[in-house]
Amino acid sequence: MRRVTLSFDNGPDPDVTPRVLERLREREVLAHFYVLGKHVATPAGRSLVERARDEGHVVGNHSYTHVTPLGSDLRPDAVEQEIVRTEALLSPLVPGPKRFRPFGGGGLLGRHLLSGAARDYLVAHGYSCVLWNAVPRDWEDPGWVATALAQTGALEHALVVLHDVPEACLDGLAAFLDALRARGDEFTTDLPPACVPIDGGQIRADLSEIVNA
Repeated sequence: MRRVTLSFDNGPDPDVTPRVLERLREREVLAHFYVLGKHVATPAGRSLVERARDEGHVVGNHSYTHVTPLGSDLRPDAVEQEIVRTEALLSPLVPGPKRFRPFGGGGLLGRHLLSGAARDYLVAHGYSCVLWNAVPRDWEDPGWVATALAQTGALEHALVVLHDVPEACLDGLAAFLDALRARGDEFTTDLPPACVPIDGGQIRADLSEIVNA
């Protein structure tokens, strides 16, 4: 049986995220939400993180600004401004394992994802670094559902990146979830090991392809 882990990046959005949560609740599906600190800093964003947590979803750190991938960010305090600043907002709301998803700049994997300083910080502070293996580009492709079904159908365990922001996954989400279930795929919040090169602060894979050290 194929397994599918859903993840939603770049929220929370006060208009979109509640509707994404509702579609997931209706279908009894749990997912990961990788949130931006600049949104969590608002009262509405904080409330949505609390709601996602209370409904059983996994919430992780996706940087504060989502402007420059950390491997390309030349600021000497980039780790503090992007990871640490966001974690300060999340840690009172989301106890337990710390997860960080780097900004890929269009869903791309490569050495732009992390700097050496970011890698060292994630390891030293017990983070898991969560990547992906299915990116249907919901933010730009109206036909993303078909793409997502093809991508997940080709994998034993897919970790799908969607986006709970305007003009992204929302309109097609119900159809996608229903198609996965009709196909017999299993929803899970477990992560494919190949998508977690740093797991609880332990390096589990060669990081040379994702770290600009």
